[in-house]
Amino acid sequence: MSKIILSGVIRGAHAIFTRVEKKVNDAIAKYGEDKEVKLPNTGYFLPVIYGILGHKVEKLGDMLPVLEKCRSLLPPTVSENLWVPYLGHGLDAGMQTLFCFDMEEALKYLDTPPYVLGEDPTDDNIWLGAADDVIMRKRGVEFVDGSAPGFAAVVGSAPDSATAAKIAKELQEKGIYVFMAGEHNGTTFAEQLRKEGVQVGWPTRLVPFGKDTSAAIHAVGFATRAAMAFGGVKPGDFRGILRYNQLRVFAFVLALGEVTDEWYAAAAGAINYGFPTIADTNIPEILVTGICTYEHVVANIPHDQIVAKAIEVRGLKIHISKIDIPVSHSPAFEGERIGRDAMHVELAGPKSEGFEFCTMKPLDQVEDGKFAVIGPDLADMAVGSVHPLAIWVDVAGRSMQPDFEPILERQIHHLLNGAEGVLHIGQRDIVWMRIAKKSVAAGFSLKHFGTILHAKFHNEFGKILDKVQVTIYTDPEKVKELMAEARTVYKEREERLGSMTDESVETFYSCTLCQSFAPDHVCVISPERPGLCGAYNWLDGKAAFEITPTGPNQPIKKGELIDQTLGQWIGVNEFVLKNSHDAIVSFSAYSLMNDPMTSCGCFEAITVLLPMSNAVMVVDRDYAGPTPCGMPFSTLAGSVGGGAQTPGFVGISKFYIGSKKFISADGGIRRIAWLPKALKESMKDVIDRRGAEDGCPDLYSKIATEEDATTEEEVLAFMEKVGHPAMTMDPMM
Repeated sequence: MSKIILSGVIRGAHAIFTRVEKKVNDAIAKYGEDKEVKLPNTGYFLPVIYGILGHKVEKLGDMLPVLEKCRSLLPPTVSENLWVPYLGHGLDAGMQTLFCFDMEEALKYLDTPPYVLGEDPTDDNIWLGAADDVIMRKRGVEFVDGSAPGFAAVVGSAPDSATAAKIAKELQEKGIYVFMAGEHNGTTFAEQLRKEGVQVGWPTRLVPFGKDTSAAIHAVGFATRAAMAFGGVKPGDFRGILRYNQLRVFAFVLALGEVTDEWYAAAAGAINYGFPTIADTNIPEILVTGICTYEHVVANIPHDQIVAKAIEVRGLKIHISKIDIPVSHSPAFEGERIGRDAMHVELAGPKSEGFEFCTMKPLDQVEDGKFAVIGPDLADMAVGSVHPLAIWVDVAGRSMQPDFEPILERQIHHLLNGAEGVLHIGQRDIVWMRIAKKSVAAGFSLKHFGTILHAKFHNEFGKILDKVQVTIYTDPEKVKELMAEARTVYKEREERLGSMTDESVETFYSCTLCQSFAPDHVCVISPERPGLCGAYNWLDGKAAFEITPTGPNQPIKKGELIDQTLGQWIGVNEFVLKNSHDAIVSFSAYSLMNDPMTSCGCFEAITVLLPMSNAVMVVDRDYAGPTPCGMPFSTLAGSVGGGAQTPGFVGISKFYIGSKKFISADGGIRRIAWLPKALKESMKDVIDRRGAEDGCPDLYSKIATEEDATTEEEVLAFMEKVGHPAMTMDPMM
């Protein structure tokens, strides 16, 4: 502990003890030891003393042994030069401070108390003092069911009333209770809120306990009672009380203004409970971890960042119960289709370009809840028009890892689909969206993409992230610039698997995210076969299961091998049968012709049999021209998708073309006779490498494009001219 803080804590604790000891003795001299003393309407006596020590203070004489306990906890007075490499002395001094404050506040109820009884202040008196048991049970249950994520114990006051109101509103918006005590520069945080016309009291979660610093004990007392009432912790089980609060009551102290010795002592008491202090002044910090989840004292935080910093330091997870958008949001809308006549605007897709991207950044580089639109918004777009789109999500969290980025990125699909009047297809750089006229008329904006993703990411992935910031780009140049950056990262992700093979693992992973569109589709992801959307590989599936064990990415034990060439296992077939609702009996991982994997609608490309040529073609989503099979990509997608198992047709990721397992049961990459020119050129290195590995180093030159052939007859003629390897391979049919 910093020697300056420790000195301040101990000085403050001694001063508080001396003051309270005198007040207790004076009260006994006036009323006698048998004078009843209690907080109003509570069965928890003086709650901190009762919870920690198990000692019932029912009359003034009962305070005397507590004073002796406080005396025993007080470290010797110290000089500024004292330093010890642990928190023990400061924690003891802090705990005795809490006991003293418990007694000091109780003494105020001996005569006419300075507090209003009930949930609301009056015009003449804003101070509420200790909450009675009715209030505690009514409000305390919110900390149990998660509707109140935590509380902020605000000590002191902001530089001005407008700043106080902004801080209070930010805490309210996150559902956090604000417990106020203490003054700075002659005013208090609660009085500043009143000046700004802000309603204070329990109903608004802005609770003014008292003007003295000692009134902060009512916040700690509330937390102590919660442990006994809702956590089943017995009085006197101090470890249980402190542990419950550390793990279950996500509270923190906001110290606004000059930190006095008394504040230091009170903060040390709060640290015992796992409640850190975040200050707006330049005081010494305690950045080591141990009792609190993360740091114990963090200082010099600007007022526009102090709430976010406090939430981060406490490890508090925000749950957003209502998504504030002008249309409904529900899983019921995930399968909604939007025809051209109902469409206000089309974003990205085959007629434009777009992508979605999630990236991890340091905590101080992400502003939680910040949403921006760069370029025209929906209301600025003409009905029926098509625009580029980039959805860029920055996330940060103490438990966040780069491996989790694609898992979060893939969630964008179903999270945005949950909004009424929003259609989302594809992922990464093949995203395609339509927004309905009725949604735009209701006031839906691209900023609401941010509202949805922020809320759902916090609610579903709060375990790993603390901040979510969303920027939507519709400016064409900016979309193009950022897409290049995103594609570089996509490629790096694809290469992470290295030398892993399907044979080297006993477990594959499923993905059922797209069952809202294709109820019977089950994607099976192996080290050598990524998800057909291109967004998930085997490592991503593994990480997704670790994050959300009950989510759409489940482990699939391969079980006993049925056929090595086709890629069939008993365990995989059993999983697919069950999760396809008994629609798919068997699945071949490596074949286009025998029980191929089903497809949804999010595939990056489609592999199609060319029967006359004894070969296959692959067409990707970016190609809109004619193909040798007689159908453009859009028509193929309609017939291949939906969860049907159609021999000779299968949706794939582009990366899968470079896998040694790419239709390996049917001849592998040497079967490819036609590719769109752009796809072929982008895959040149992959085709050269895999062709050489399969004994055909000049395969690249033997694959036709739309410049060579657009019918199967033309493909066959090209194959004969160049001596394509499929001409001498075994028949596929």
